[in-house]
Amino acid sequence: MLTLHFAPNSRAGRIVWLLEELGLPYELNKMAFHPRDLKSDAHRARHPLGRVPVLDDGDVSIYESGAIVEYILERHKNGGLKPAVEDARYPDYLQWFHYCEGMVMPPINTIVVQTILLPPERRDETALGQAQRLLTKSLAPVEEALEGRDYLIGDFSAADVMLGHSIFMANRMGCVTDDMPNLKAYVARIAARPAFDKAINMQ
Repeated sequence: MLTLHFAPNSRAGRIVWLLEELGLPYELNKMAFHPRDLKSDAHRARHPLGRVPVLDDGDVSIYESGAIVEYILERHKNGGLKPAVEDARYPDYLQWFHYCEGMVMPPINTIVVQTILLPPERRDETALGQAQRLLTKSLAPVEEALEGRDYLIGDFSAADVMLGHSIFMANRMGCVTDDMPNLKAYVARIAARPAFDKAINMQ
């Protein structure tokens, strides 16, 4: 049985979403998004930095959400939700799968720190503005790629689990503007998926 160590408002939501899309059985260890749980000795034994998600699969324990997604697809679904290597869509799939953590999440992380995690007296408006501008630039190629498509490579794939989750969060923070109609429609399609709805409501 797969066991997912989960805290709300984190990248662990991606893994719940994936597991629900694939119909795989799993157990959830729900923790508070608080140092009391995440920095406990028990959880640091799973993740040295005390973060989520962490996936246990028998004797295997793995963290980093992208690595977990790839592990689940290869070990438990024979590559489901991803095109074959020889498929013409495979390069785009790889690009958008990794674009999430490479380009979109770094400014989102800064925005969260500067608007939520830090107390008001320690916030840096310059750093916040820079992150917001960088996020807008990072979203522009995704807006363009979604022209005429429902999902990133046409059909729904694990690239949408990775990048779509981040874009949903960016939209919730008010960073997907009305002049990004393709992204707005994309967020609505993601939100309408039952597996996503279940995952996000665990937040």
